[in-house]
Amino acid sequence: MSDLSFLDEQALNDWIVRQRWFASKTREVSQIEIVDAVTLRPEAPRLVLCLVEARFPAGTHETYQVPLGVRPAGEWDQAVICEAEGWTVYDALADPAAGRELLHRMRASADVGSELNEYLFRWAPEAGAGLGGTVDVRPVGVEQSNSSIVFGDELIMKAFRRVEPGVNPELELLRFLTAHGFEHIASLAGWYEVEGRLLNATLGILQEFLLGFRDGWELALDEVARDPDGLLDKLEALGRVIGELHSVLGSDSSDPAFSPDEPSAEALAILTADVDEQIERVFLDLPEMTATEPIVGRGQDVREKLAALSYVNAGGKVIRTHGDLHLGQTMLGDRGWVVLDFEGEPARPLPERRLKRSPLRDVAGMLRSFSYVTAGAKLLRGADAPGDWEQRARARFLSGYHGAVDGALLPPGEQATDQLLAVFELEKAVYELRYELNNRPDWVAIPVAGILRLLDSE
Repeated sequence: MSDLSFLDEQALNDWIVRQRWFASKTREVSQIEIVDAVTLRPEAPRLVLCLVEARFPAGTHETYQVPLGVRPAGEWDQAVICEAEGWTVYDALADPAAGRELLHRMRASADVGSELNEYLFRWAPEAGAGLGGTVDVRPVGVEQSNSSIVFGDELIMKAFRRVEPGVNPELELLRFLTAHGFEHIASLAGWYEVEGRLLNATLGILQEFLLGFRDGWELALDEVARDPDGLLDKLEALGRVIGELHSVLGSDSSDPAFSPDEPSAEALAILTADVDEQIERVFLDLPEMTATEPIVGRGQDVREKLAALSYVNAGGKVIRTHGDLHLGQTMLGDRGWVVLDFEGEPARPLPERRLKRSPLRDVAGMLRSFSYVTAGAKLLRGADAPGDWEQRARARFLSGYHGAVDGALLPPGEQATDQLLAVFELEKAVYELRYELNNRPDWVAIPVAGILRLLDSE
């Protein structure tokens, strides 16, 4: 049964706004209410999949996925939302029993409906028979913008907490890459979604669990001082993988959602105007501190550099891209590099994350990662990277990338490619500057150095 009449709605509201995945902590919330609920398991422990709307005074709203577990009082003490009428209501994604139910439904394609919507559970054809029998289920306790559950050492499920209308780019890209034989991903095993009068949206995906793989960011921090040359070899191989990724993403002209397109005549002008606005905004209130001294008062210089870099025909193609590429979105294991997390930048609206862009925007994100490695090794590991390591890392990654990518996707000629890449790097560095000023003042020197390097470049 989906009856939750005993639920303390105020307790649910208070719990939701405290969660890491609630995106609007700084906004006034008018109301939070369950707008749809469907029972996935009626017997104890009960599992009710809910869609919750948070409404704001401006008349806008956000929708969240909140699976609720219900057990007799005293039987559960984690992620408790409230206790009422002898029942404990809690976040079901912290409960292995709920994870098993979601896995079972995906494997069996066991759909279920409410008065408003159909909840569809699907198993990927390429996944084979999947897990059988009793399996160890462990929720991932780290707070994220989504919630994850690991099944044995074989599969991991990501439940999207904030739900937006439309197919999630991660599901869309994983299905495309799997169908086109790209092996450097955690393969898709299943997914679940909602279709109906309320909205059509992706709720979660199930993927291969990469047992024994190392996070690319952590690996780089560990190896940049200890084995810098070996790390450079790995980054050149990563460049080849990203080049292959872009080549596959730009290879199918028959699919309108993925066909490579010519950039519009105003595309670069729009990009430049957006970056120019970001520069003006961040330099307007740039605090005077040791880390910012090299660029204080140089906002106009940065804008003029942007204008000079933008004096180039965009050229190349726009394609579907990763959208948020950096070392933390990669892992290295016995079959080489694997690229993860194809959602795009979570803060951007879903339609924007599905836009086609120059593949060089992904490349710029990865190059900025190398700046963070050199500084992060010192800040987090107390280790010094070789003085020229970042420049060598850039060169080796780009060598691998250009050796593998379909050249037709890039602007014609090395100079045009370098200039467009520099525009994307500047966009990224300015974004980083604003982020670090607001969140990690000790890291401000990293984007400052990136901006200076672009200012001083030929």
